[in-house]
Amino acid sequence: MTDTAAPETPDRPQERELTQDGPALRLWMIDASAYIFRAYHALPPLTRKSDGLPVGAVQGYCNMLWKLIRDMKGADGPTHLVAIFDHSEKTFRNEMYDQYKANRSAPPEDLIPQFPLVRQATAAFGVHCLELPGYEADDLIATYACRARDAGGEAVIVSSDKDLMQLIGGGVVMWDPMKDRVLAEDAVMEKFGVTPDKMIDLQALIGDSVDNVPGAPGIGPKTAAQLLDEYGDLDTLLERAGEIKQPKRRETLINFREQILLSRELVKLTCDAPASDPIDDFAVRDPDPETLAAFLDEMEFRGLRARVGDGKAPARDGTAFVARPKPLTAPVVTPRYAPAQPTAAVEGQTFDLEAYRCIQTLEELNAFLARATEAGVVGFDTETDALSATHAGLCGVSLAIGPNDAAYIPLTHEHPPVAGAGGLDFGGETDQREALTQIDKPTALARLKSLLENPAVLKVTQNGKYDLAVMAQRGIRVAPIDDTMLISYVLEGGLHGHGMDELARLHLGHDPIPFKQVAGTGKAQKSFKHVELKPATCYAAEDADVTLRLWRILKPRLAAARLTTVYETLERPLPAVLADMERAGIRVDPARLKSLSSEFGMRMAELETRAHELAGRPFNVGSPRQIGDILFGELNMTGGKKTASGQWETGAATLETLALTHELPRVLLDWRQLSKLKGTYTDALIEAADPNTDRVHTSYQLAAATTGRLASSDPNLQNIPIRTETGRQIRQAFIASPGHVLISADYSQIELRLLAHIGDIPELKRAFAAGIDIHTATASEMFGVPVDQMDPETRRRAKAINFGIVYGISAFGLAAQLNIDQGEAGAYIKTYFERFPGIRSYMDKTKTEVREQGFVETCFGRRIHIPAIHSKSGAERQFGERAAINAPIQGAAADIIRRAMVRMPGALEAAGLSTTMLLQVHDELVFEAPEAEADRAIAVIKRVMEGAAEPAVALSVPLVVEARAAGNWDEAH
Repeated sequence: MTDTAAPETPDRPQERELTQDGPALRLWMIDASAYIFRAYHALPPLTRKSDGLPVGAVQGYCNMLWKLIRDMKGADGPTHLVAIFDHSEKTFRNEMYDQYKANRSAPPEDLIPQFPLVRQATAAFGVHCLELPGYEADDLIATYACRARDAGGEAVIVSSDKDLMQLIGGGVVMWDPMKDRVLAEDAVMEKFGVTPDKMIDLQALIGDSVDNVPGAPGIGPKTAAQLLDEYGDLDTLLERAGEIKQPKRRETLINFREQILLSRELVKLTCDAPASDPIDDFAVRDPDPETLAAFLDEMEFRGLRARVGDGKAPARDGTAFVARPKPLTAPVVTPRYAPAQPTAAVEGQTFDLEAYRCIQTLEELNAFLARATEAGVVGFDTETDALSATHAGLCGVSLAIGPNDAAYIPLTHEHPPVAGAGGLDFGGETDQREALTQIDKPTALARLKSLLENPAVLKVTQNGKYDLAVMAQRGIRVAPIDDTMLISYVLEGGLHGHGMDELARLHLGHDPIPFKQVAGTGKAQKSFKHVELKPATCYAAEDADVTLRLWRILKPRLAAARLTTVYETLERPLPAVLADMERAGIRVDPARLKSLSSEFGMRMAELETRAHELAGRPFNVGSPRQIGDILFGELNMTGGKKTASGQWETGAATLETLALTHELPRVLLDWRQLSKLKGTYTDALIEAADPNTDRVHTSYQLAAATTGRLASSDPNLQNIPIRTETGRQIRQAFIASPGHVLISADYSQIELRLLAHIGDIPELKRAFAAGIDIHTATASEMFGVPVDQMDPETRRRAKAINFGIVYGISAFGLAAQLNIDQGEAGAYIKTYFERFPGIRSYMDKTKTEVREQGFVETCFGRRIHIPAIHSKSGAERQFGERAAINAPIQGAAADIIRRAMVRMPGALEAAGLSTTMLLQVHDELVFEAPEAEADRAIAVIKRVMEGAAEPAVALSVPLVVEARAAGNWDEAH
């Protein structure tokens, strides 16, 4: 038999055949839109001589494309090649967020006519062109990268765009042809500090000013990478945002949660774009010589025409050129992200650390205290050996009378231990080091008590709640106090953080000594009690000095800004109240927690076994990748979508949908819930409980959120679930002491009541005044259904809108919540505003005020700054408007419960009750009361809480508090 070549068809050049013994699928995808703009900006303007047509970008594009075609020749080059373009500016993301890419200016006038010429050039070079209405080029690249990977092939993305880096891994790399560099997982880690599978979460945090993706204001790539490294992923980070120590970061993540989640949807590339072109159409082929020559002649690219010749790209130097992106199978290096080292302290000109005194004798202490008493105002700070105020040891106290006139009184400092077996090693002899000179602790505390409790001497603190709790543990009730953190919070809440270091830099131009400088870092970090007295004095005395200087600057501004009343009524009294609550703690039942932990563990094991049975084989139920492979790859469940990294989506929403018709997803959801409850609550609470008292002592942050809401940490007791049966079991482990009961007092729908008052909504006011269920009343008003005929589904929709409106919910968000399309959700919102026009009026008025002033105020005068309202980014301005609408409502609710908390101890004492306030959980207060006085205590608690707004504000709707007593928190709630 004679071998004959297969004939070429005249309309389609012969493609490289993929035989069983031939090369595997290697798809190269050119980010053509990026090529165009790079070519335009890299070259000077060029016009066609014959008619003046701009062609500079076209020439640059052709040069880049020809170089790529020439360089990719060789055994490891692509089998398939495609150039992918953006079709238009409007995509499905604009439906999700109308400000997406809204700040992009129009392309340069001389570039616009070159776009179609670039597409002609691509075809002339024999490269397949691809674009799709409603989708970006990046989405098509993601879609075909996933298709190539699913087919067992490899994909090379010819681009350096960070938006595409989420695709890297599992047979996908990027190649930057300008730098001739492969971008694999190690390159992403090197540049951004995260692996490619976390790029979506990182971009959701940092946003993108070019595409108008809002992200989290103030969080850059390094901070985002550090947070993701610590918390694992974005969902966990947002869920545990209240635990973050840095106030500004914590406040940003809490306040901009919805904005961050929307940003994640905007940056996430889809692998399911409805592109119909098969990969086979992209087979590599040489350009048709006549077509290519005709195009280059038409463009008058004579130099390129000469270099291209017949259009067949020879290998360099006549040898088989190996394509640059060969290292697809190279080992992946994923170093751990290393956070940046802290900046060294910078001493301001007015700070003299050498002037600080270390007081080591009673005579020196008496003399300094006499001067402090005469001054009438003293900066005050404590140094401890732990973060928990209830369990920390007191190392010493620092005081400041004036600039550089500050001192540290060490109380329990020790020589650091010498490393050895068991921690100390003196060769069998006693420690011969000379004892540190310090005043006897009881004697020093007795003398300090006379100053710290002196009503004629103002103690100035920074985050004084901690210091008050520390001293109260030692029988000293520090009063009166001023708190520079809270003064700053009242003056400029929302503009910046309120930690001492940040305030010192902002107002004093000074960087205080960082703790790590005196105590070390990591495993080498030592307790403050082991810090030598000289550096301990500089560090501690400087804190008191800085605090007093800040007070002298900030305190006068309260009166000038007419915010003195806000500070005096809502902030200044609260540290002492919270310190007492933290010290009291709340009792837990360790046996119950251990039983629950064991029960959850056994149920998890049972669910895991059942999951394996349903799947037909063992797999890791905690692995999203393995779950996706089981559900969609092996069981062929419908409705699956892949993430840009090629992994199946297996989030709660996906599993909930699948659970409607399949058992396995429900089993996996139940396993996940139990895993979270066990790790986050039962196990963690056992660890957090004091072994001597079985009480858990949380810590409250007063300046955590711009609206005035408190946050809880170490442990966080404000996020314990209550809606699920297993979640309720956790609350059942919070119990009263013998002979006592827990009382839970909760405001009923306080934010909706405040919306009715602030927005002056007659329909809502009438419903609240009459005691009608507000969601039923809203549903009746919106949908015309009589109250007595209301069905649960209609009420549920009204409830979602009621609460969503308070948070500025969009049609997109409501549609997702109710599982309806955006059109229907938008119609609901439109109807809502039509039925309650006062809400629209309130929103419009608030937007106008915040644009003019840069802040909004609660009805109690709390000022909440919204810096995003003046952002250059339209996205941030839009979210600023939504924050401004919500802030007066949520802020007023926070103000009301603060007012109630401030009044509560005095009211209980005046009634002759020994009931103790233990917890604040947003709109709820939890108390412990002797069984015999529970009823009387409930009456006092309800009276104080329901009247907390008065006399400052006379609300036009009643506040209602639901209170109940029981042996555990769940039954009391």
